[in-house]
Amino acid sequence: MGRLAPVSLHVERLGETGPRVVLVHGSVSPGWATWSAQQPLADRYRLVLPIRSGYPPNPPLASVDFEVQADELAALLQPGDHVVGHSYGAVIGLLAAARASVRLGSLTVIEPPAFGLVAELPEARRLIDEMSRFFEAPRAPRDFMVGFLALVGSGAKVPDLLSPAFEQSVRATMVERPPWEAVFPFQALRRLDLPTLVVSGAHDPVYDAVCDRVEEELGARRVVLAGAGHSVPRLGPPFNDALEAFIGS
Repeated sequence: MGRLAPVSLHVERLGETGPRVVLVHGSVSPGWATWSAQQPLADRYRLVLPIRSGYPPNPPLASVDFEVQADELAALLQPGDHVVGHSYGAVIGLLAAARASVRLGSLTVIEPPAFGLVAELPEARRLIDEMSRFFEAPRAPRDFMVGFLALVGSGAKVPDLLSPAFEQSVRATMVERPPWEAVFPFQALRRLDLPTLVVSGAHDPVYDAVCDRVEEELGARRVVLAGAGHSVPRLGPPFNDALEAFIGS
């Protein structure tokens, strides 16, 4: 069980009625940059978007660790919250769900890059090695961004000039602890009997294998939504409909 840290994170909100849905962003794109296609859900839910430490408008950090951020997220959660994490945020969501001091409504994880769960697979080992080499090599923020998006399977475009906020986001990603180092408390999560949805984008067999493993460990519901690569929330209605059907069930 992690320590619940004092939290002074920037949090964005939208919607005034309905259950709280806590949307946890992954690397590079904080807040609505990840979850813009989910804004229509604010008609029926209270959307809560914590901006992970190190990402603007929070102060920059020299290092970003999923263990620390799981504590930060757990301290923000309220009874009945539906936690939705994308990519690195899904790793944090899995850890925070086990550390929360309140009973959650559900947990949804979208393509967590938890490659350590399937490190026995040759293609996963190759991806871990490739990403490790990539992160170790010095690069300017824009060059890093272009290469990183290609590695994770995102089709997002990189502007020629990065705004100060965008550059801080990229620099935060550059110092993130490798997510494949995460060790998940699956036994503790199973004891919580927390309804869990696992979503993948049908673009990479390693992400598929990770999602299959989480599904198996937690007896989770599994959904595959193709068309946006790793950036599944950008699909909009197909993802939103699947999420609402799960939360409503």
